Amino acid sequence: MTNDMSQILTTKFAVAPVVPLIEADDPTVAVQTARALQAGGLDVIEVVLRTDAALECMEAIIAETDDIVVGAGTILTVDDAQKAVSRGAQFIVCPGLVDAVVNFCLEKGLPVFPGTMTPGEVQQAHCLGLDMVKFFPAKLAGGVPMLKALSSVFRNMRFMPTGGVSADNLGEFLALPSVVACGGSWLTPKEAIAAGDYHAITNLAREAVRLASAARL
Repeated sequence: MTNDMSQILTTKFAVAPVVPLIEADDPTVAVQTARALQAGGLDVIEVVLRTDAALECMEAIIAETDDIVVGAGTILTVDDAQKAVSRGAQFIVCPGLVDAVVNFCLEKGLPVFPGTMTPGEVQQAHCLGLDMVKFFPAKLAGGVPMLKALSSVFRNMRFMPTGGVSADNLGEFLALPSVVACGGSWLTPKEAIAAGDYHAITNLAREAVRLASAARL
């Protein structure tokens, strides 16, 4: 990944290597959640396409906030990727590795993080020209020990663990030099969002930034 957005992501990850996931079906709620995360120091956000209004939510965040990099997650097909890009997605995240989706993103100059969990998948991503991938589901796929093993073989690959990452193990993942950032939904608990407690989300974001800073010392 050598395009401008990839460089922007790399720079932002150096400051706050955490990517919160937003799952929303109300654009107003999505925007408020994004602003709460930004207030806590996190300004790279993945909107997961798991609701009927997910694309509208992503589009609203892009239109109504400043200085937030917004990506689309749970991209399963090239058609999904095309729709997300048409709505302004600045990076793409997939649960698995599909050549057609990766190639589409590379042709568009769009950063893409396909999900990988085995050496074969990481090698395939490498052969497609990628140097950053998602590691998913991180905890079930072997966690930190598995990432250490993969990193010893794929020395130029960087990973974004997602799935089972929390405040309890964030520091362990980020202590690995091969981990560029961690993704997670623990920063946007459904209970807090339903209650309109955006202050709680800001506090979770601040705590994540603090933990990340400590891990990278």
